[in-house]
Amino acid sequence: MPATREVRIGSVKLGADNPFVLIAGPCSIESEQSALRHARALKDITRRLGVSFVYKASYDKANRTSIDSFRGPGLKKGLKILKSIREKLGIPVLSDVHCKKDVREAAKVLDMIQIPAFLSRQTDLIVAAAETGKAVNVKKGQFLAPWDMRHIIKKIEASGNKNIVLTERGTSFGYNNLVSDFRSVLIMKDLGYPVVYDATHSVQMPGGLGDRSGGEKRFIPYLSMAAVACGVNGIFVEVHEDPEKALSDGPNMIKLDELEAMLMKLKRVERACQTSGR
Repeated sequence: MPATREVRIGSVKLGADNPFVLIAGPCSIESEQSALRHARALKDITRRLGVSFVYKASYDKANRTSIDSFRGPGLKKGLKILKSIREKLGIPVLSDVHCKKDVREAAKVLDMIQIPAFLSRQTDLIVAAAETGKAVNVKKGQFLAPWDMRHIIKKIEASGNKNIVLTERGTSFGYNNLVSDFRSVLIMKDLGYPVVYDATHSVQMPGGLGDRSGGEKRFIPYLSMAAVACGVNGIFVEVHEDPEKALSDGPNMIKLDELEAMLMKLKRVERACQTSGR
């Protein structure tokens, strides 16, 4: 199994020989109370199971299907909420950044800056994120081959930043559909950096419901187990207390109260692979 660098996200160690890390939270910040409630519940679950955890929520979903779709509270208010969660709960926080001009402010709060899949080739945005020195998580574009991520790595390394994480989130497969090719996990790990599997966006059906995305959430646990068996360093899942009422990406989020059982299965898969030498 390819070895990777160890990347620090606040107090969390991702990669190398560390157990898989969970990156999780609701798709977007719906309110301060909701964000804090989800973060506290996730911290409790992961603490019970001994799983390292990074909280994720978007302050601005800038790539929604419809102009009328909910986007979140915006940069200023969203970062204030994430800062509050970070300080009150003592957990690292992550959010996606869509504009170069937002990077400096975001870096004051975030432990990890995420580059969205659709922007994974936007050089100026990637370089700006790299120059902050923060850990940078780049989601592989649905249109990219895994070996092409080496070019993105070079853009980040050019700034002297080697706190890099790559995320697999499915590949375009016809219209409104994605497919997961788990060869990507091994191919990207060969590039030397930790790889995360985004289990919820991999089951997304972009624009599948006309003015919004659909999804097939029932496959999330199975794809997550396959990713862990392939040696992924982290699992990214979006969760919600009630996905049917979520303001964004409900069809491809799992219920918060289903997460613990899924994580227990993932831990068993990881232990079994370690015992067998994978």
